[in-house]
Amino acid sequence: MARKGSGGARPGRPRQAEVARLAGVSQTTVSLVLGGNKQGIVLQEATRRRVLDAARELGYVPDPAARSLATSSNNLLGVFSFTATFPTAVEHSYYPFLVGVEQQAAEEGFDLVLFTGSSSGGAGADRPGSLDRVRLADGCLFLGRHVPAEDLRRLVDDGFPLVHIGRRDELEGLVWVGADYVAASAEVVRHLVGLGHRRIMLIREDDDAPASTDRERGFLAALAAEGLGGDGDSVVRVPAAPGAGGAITADWLRARLAEGVTAFVAEETDPGTAWRALSAAVAEAGLAAPGDLSLALLGSPPSDLAGAPEPTGFDTPRAELGAAAVRLLIALLSGRAAGERLVGCAFRPGLTSGPPPGTPH
Repeated sequence: MARKGSGGARPGRPRQAEVARLAGVSQTTVSLVLGGNKQGIVLQEATRRRVLDAARELGYVPDPAARSLATSSNNLLGVFSFTATFPTAVEHSYYPFLVGVEQQAAEEGFDLVLFTGSSSGGAGADRPGSLDRVRLADGCLFLGRHVPAEDLRRLVDDGFPLVHIGRRDELEGLVWVGADYVAASAEVVRHLVGLGHRRIMLIREDDDAPASTDRERGFLAALAAEGLGGDGDSVVRVPAAPGAGGAITADWLRARLAEGVTAFVAEETDPGTAWRALSAAVAEAGLAAPGDLSLALLGSPPSDLAGAPEPTGFDTPRAELGAAAVRLLIALLSGRAAGERLVGCAFRPGLTSGPPPGTPH
């Protein structure tokens, strides 16, 4: 097959498709042979030889960019967020994760690729195969309250290096780094009990996201350890949507106070439904913390509420989690063992908790 000097020949680098035609095999077979067959697929020696001979005859040389992608050596880390909009706004609670990711990636000599398909107007992360494009990077970091389990499972099964920011035990083999919400939530409860509170309620969002279930687990375990119950009656769920406080109203709050509840704990999430519903109910009832009741927030205060009194609770180490996720991902890319890791949360005394009303000082 003559190429040089032929008027019909296409100028430039020969392609794998041309090698496949000359060798009489599929382009997939050519890719396997020329890529060293790292998948271990059984190939006839005669087939392998035809491909190599055809490549040699055509003067085939692998494209440097394609070869870099194929061998995961382009020093690119992907970031994929399962959120309605990609969290690049400073006020978004996920933004500090990205700060930690960017700083650690730069320190390690890696560039970042932000995959925005889950954002409004994008391709959407709920369609089968929608995550496949992250394979353009060497490996990928994922973050989000809810994830498409099947797509992630396929990536894990294929051996694609990935790390989820946030605990994800439901997918075996998925490496993750997460905040220790169980221990942090228990510490907040112990603080309130130490102030004298004996009836404490948790308000959380009504879904099964691990971040919420971990907070509830720590809350209930601490109550039980203090001999204060620790059953589901101490937990109220609200719909996970902006402004959907549900039953959390001023009348509901007064009724709970009449029953002897003196402290209320809410989880922090995006969009912060639970904490906003509780705060709105307290304001509507004309009450104040810590004079009339105590409040605590299981997480960092939302940035748009910076003018409000700092709530008792704990701070989620978002930047540290982002940096830890990068280190785990690089360990995977380097072939080193990398298992899940929990990062502790710092307790925040705040200004919204005190002894129950009527407690002697």
